[in-house]
Amino acid sequence: MNNIETLMMFSLFALTVLFIMWRPFGINEVVPSTIAACVIFLFGIVPPADIFNIFTIVSGASITILSTIVMSIVLESIGFFRWAAMNLALKAKGSGLLLFWYINLLCFLMTLFFNNDGSILITTPIIIQTLTLLKLKPHQQIPYLISGALVATGASAPIGVSNLANLIALKIVGLDLNSYATMMFVPSMIGIASIAVFLYVFFKEDIPVKIKGNIDPFRLKAQLSDYPLKKYPHPLSPKSQEQAPNDWKMFRICIAIVVLTRISFFVLAPFGVPTEWPAVVGAILLIALRWHRKKVGAMDVLKKSPWHILVFAFSMYVIIYGLHNVGMTEFIVGTIGEKVGENHLYAVFIMGLLVSVMSNLLNNLPTIMIGTMSITEMGLDPETMQVAYLANVIGADIGSLMLPMGTLATLLWFHTLRQYKIPMTWGKYLQVTVYIIPIGLLLSLLSLYLWTTYVVF
Repeated sequence: MNNIETLMMFSLFALTVLFIMWRPFGINEVVPSTIAACVIFLFGIVPPADIFNIFTIVSGASITILSTIVMSIVLESIGFFRWAAMNLALKAKGSGLLLFWYINLLCFLMTLFFNNDGSILITTPIIIQTLTLLKLKPHQQIPYLISGALVATGASAPIGVSNLANLIALKIVGLDLNSYATMMFVPSMIGIASIAVFLYVFFKEDIPVKIKGNIDPFRLKAQLSDYPLKKYPHPLSPKSQEQAPNDWKMFRICIAIVVLTRISFFVLAPFGVPTEWPAVVGAILLIALRWHRKKVGAMDVLKKSPWHILVFAFSMYVIIYGLHNVGMTEFIVGTIGEKVGENHLYAVFIMGLLVSVMSNLLNNLPTIMIGTMSITEMGLDPETMQVAYLANVIGADIGSLMLPMGTLATLLWFHTLRQYKIPMTWGKYLQVTVYIIPIGLLLSLLSLYLWTTYVVF
């Protein structure tokens, strides 16, 4: 590649990341990434042969994530998340401390069973409406909002199917979901748990010990919905209180389908069954069950599903291949490759810290792809390459939480807060993350080294 192509490639990459974070006029993130990918292809920086390879790598992971989001849309439509939100407030029993831990548990489980972006979009409105209903003061809401966002985003690390970037990169380093979970679940859980604990310590003075006021279950059920809060300024009328009860049998069947679908990813992996197959089957089963019980078709799924995620993932990977082809990965390999290959300790901390810094500056999706492609060219033995990749994931999923632009999920969180007119600035966010995230990152990386060295290998 000549200097002009290199300059053009890095300029396109910088502009793409800028527009994805800025999103002028509310444009979807797929627009700048697609335009950049088309320019890169037209100028021959990424040839047709690479395009075919990219499609092979990206398609399965994108379909898996998309199917997971479809499942969340169905559960949302039958009222499961409204029911979960109602119980979130009721089970806290007026305790601000219990509410804090329940919210963190909810956000963690949502990401574990769905994915980080979907979890943010689902749980943030639930948390906002719960806190508003309980009449917490603005400074008392901050601990719940920030902790929920950090836990929901970081929770994509323990298993490989909770993050698009994790799934895409798995194939490159020769890991299946079971191997990934064996090596990653414990270290990442230690990091997430430490983040939650340090968040509690940081916010202890702002978390109310006791939330005053009685909770009316009927009014709570109405206000914890997916509609703007201004639509519920007054208590429910007697007529609206007599609404039909939830379909508990359908709830149980739907949750069973979700759980079995997630389990099937790991059970079928040793037989070479791609994750997208059971994911699609699970989504179809939920849609069919809803139609059978509620006579509701799939139109809402077609309208709400982020089909653009397929194009976005493909476009971003074209951009990363362009950076690779103009020598970025070669530069990384030449600079740190030899040191990374010396031992697992260097592999974990060099790659984990590098990807953390790059993720906060460039966004974690392109960064983990760059990091993964780099380690495959360092001539590492399989064990070191896999450990370095897992450090990449920790850096991209946990280390990236330092700055708001580090992850798409965090940007979506800020966007959702603005929609609900919740005052949140980058300064408030950084006041928390600058202390919490480095601790969680270092504990996660240290745990990964110790776990893989003395337990797995």
